[in-house]
Amino acid sequence: MRQFLFPRRPLSRGTLLFCHLLLQLGLVAGAALWLAPRTPWLAPLSWAEAWPPLALGGGLWLLAAVALRLLAELWLLPHHLANAAGAGPVITRSTSAAQRCMIPRRPGPAMPAPWTPTTA
Repeated sequence: MRQFLFPRRPLSRGTLLFCHLLLQLGLVAGAALWLAPRTPWLAPLSWAEAWPPLALGGGLWLLAAVALRLLAELWLLPHHLANAAGAGPVITRSTSAAQRCMIPRRPGPAMPAPWTPTTA
């Protein structure tokens, strides 16, 4: 199973996307051919009688399309990982020791001087 999900030499990205496109088009064609005869335009039914099988067919088609998309993303995972392998870590903090120590700030116009009680 690991060899199926993470092959050593995956298919090219273009091949995977082309196969995904063909499978999605096949799903659309299959759903259309299954749903069309169940519509009131092609069957002697009213919309009240026809909507449950149409809703079920549309929902199953949508579920199959999402599952196929997730499967295609899983097959494209080696390509995504290969692109991210060259990127280094993003450093958001200072790496020099001088900037890491606590340096007290001098009061300025944006920071008023600290309040000190005066004795009278």
